[in-house]
Amino acid sequence: MMLDAFRERKLDVTVAISELSLVADGVGARTLKERVDRELVKKLEEDRFHLVVVGEFNHGKTSFVNALLGETVLAVGVTPTTAAIHHLKHAESPEAAVVYQSGRREVIPFEGARRFAVGGGESADDVDYLEVGYPAPLLRERILLVDTPGVNDLSLSRADITYSYIPRADAVLFLLDAGQILKESERIFLQEKLLKASRDKIVFVITKWDILDENERKEALEYARAQLATLVKDPVVFPISAETALAGRGAESGMPELLDHLTRFLAEERGRILLDNALGEALNVHAMLQKGIDARRRSLAMKGEELDRRIKMLEQDLAGQAGTIEQRRIKIKEEVSAIKMLAKKDLERFVDETVRQLPTIIENAKKDELNKHLPAFLEDTFKTWVEAETKDIAAKLEELAETTVALVREDAHESTKRIAELMGMDQKRLDVHVDSLKYDMGVAGVFAVGLGALLVNVFVGLAIMAAAPVLAIVFKDRLDAEYKKRAKELAPDLVRQAADKMAPRFEEMIDEFATKLDAWVVSAGTELHREVLEVLNATKAAREAGGRTDEQMKEDLDVQAGRLDASKTKLDDLRAALWAPKDKVRVA
Repeated sequence: MMLDAFRERKLDVTVAISELSLVADGVGARTLKERVDRELVKKLEEDRFHLVVVGEFNHGKTSFVNALLGETVLAVGVTPTTAAIHHLKHAESPEAAVVYQSGRREVIPFEGARRFAVGGGESADDVDYLEVGYPAPLLRERILLVDTPGVNDLSLSRADITYSYIPRADAVLFLLDAGQILKESERIFLQEKLLKASRDKIVFVITKWDILDENERKEALEYARAQLATLVKDPVVFPISAETALAGRGAESGMPELLDHLTRFLAEERGRILLDNALGEALNVHAMLQKGIDARRRSLAMKGEELDRRIKMLEQDLAGQAGTIEQRRIKIKEEVSAIKMLAKKDLERFVDETVRQLPTIIENAKKDELNKHLPAFLEDTFKTWVEAETKDIAAKLEELAETTVALVREDAHESTKRIAELMGMDQKRLDVHVDSLKYDMGVAGVFAVGLGALLVNVFVGLAIMAAAPVLAIVFKDRLDAEYKKRAKELAPDLVRQAADKMAPRFEEMIDEFATKLDAWVVSAGTELHREVLEVLNATKAAREAGGRTDEQMKEDLDVQAGRLDASKTKLDDLRAALWAPKDKVRVA
């Protein structure tokens, strides 16, 4: 199985990175060891692949999910059966928990999960998601399966599915009904919401394949591929009969072919990116450890009084560096305050303009369509504005980040010169390169490859999610004679309420970005000082503890240097093997 090979590669990478942690510990670089353990090893061990299932109700979505799991786990019915988003993960025995929007998590009996099906007696309004654990073979492969609520029109689906789950998914399974392949509402949803974020990871699944005879199947598959090809180049399409799979005739169901494709795709396409990012970070750590070993060698060559003097001088230099770092932090705060103020004014102008136009829009709309389409129109209006606004905000934040990086790079270069003079070391070997700035905004992203695009994706998602509960309101008054009047009265307040919900999210997201940038400035500005000080203090502590001579400690350091060299070779080999030419993922 392809995921078996991926797990082996992941284990090799984890072991190689763990070796860096041992070297850091042996050298005395305590902070660097903690960073490796926390940010690299633990993250690799905890990472899961996310599969998101999307489809309109009556497409056999729940039956399909059950077929993926290998047996009937979720409730199945003729009406929409999934009222809440389901997170399905592996567990040794069936279990369930409700995670509320407040963050509260409540463990419930496994059978109690059915309460959250439509008509099951439990409202899903305040539920974030339902967590279901089950001992299914697919889930054992560290796959999290996200089953989204089926609706009669995908454009009315929960905003967090479109703007939060789908961008983070490793693969999206988009379900089509064999009886009516690619309805107009599905085409619109694909064009306007799904393809922009997930074009390269969509797998189309035609459900209820068993309702067609042999001739109909050939015609349906040709039609599906032709229609989808107008939206996606080389669409990946799998016809599936969930009922056949659940009846124990898996070989006839099309499910083995789909599972084979998914595991190959996850292992080869998504998995390689995950491992490459980890290896890249590990090589950066290797460079820092080389500096630590050089500093430790210097410290072992110093007498006790000389070592104390160098430690004190470095501490004084680090204290002096604090003033420069504080200047950088103040500049960030000032720029962020200005960006937040501009965003607030832009939102106020947008609301005023939208409210001004609403009466004319409502008056010109057909009465029988207004109730259905007004909430969707308002969501699209907000989404269009948010996309434009976040591009502007992201550009400003990216400019701030670029300026900050340039300044910190200069600061680091000056610090390196001073430390090199204090330690009598080669500046070129000691120099720190702060030419990349990493962020974790829910989506893996690196500054050098386009921070702006990353921020737009995240900001749009969170901002729309904040306003969605208000925008999704459907007006209840159906009296034709009064409906337009009621819409004119209610819509402006609806827009203002949505904006009120959105405004704090904008500030929160800008603040979160600023906090991460601020933390990076502090870390990057003191990293070299702290590592050199740690290894010098490690030498001092070892001498005070006694038991080992300087010569013995030098021998130990030579061993650590050899381990570090071997680790570098291993990391390079793993990275090269990761991108060696392989067979492409098979397309159905």
